[in-house]
Amino acid sequence: MKCQYSTHGTCSRSISYDIDPKSHIVGSIVFTGGCNGNLKGIAAMAEGLRAEDIIPRLKGICCGVKPTSCPDQLATALEESLAQLNQG
Repeated sequence: MKCQYSTHGTCSRSISYDIDPKSHIVGSIVFTGGCNGNLKGIAAMAEGLRAEDIIPRLKGICCGVKPTSCPDQLATALEESLAQLNQG
């Protein structure tokens, strides 16, 4: 399933990714905007893992004085995707 998430409170503007509806394996993560090298690194480390394993690792990470970060926004996006998958 292809997903697109508009980020809130970060330098990146959006995150696109794929999530397998059965295994919940995440792939093809691309951040638009933000710190290019750091976000490519986060994407590379998260790809191939289950959303349930990524979320607790990234949830709650802050960027400076901001209450969120690009990794935290990825966790939020994945939570929303899992909620959608569990509904249908």
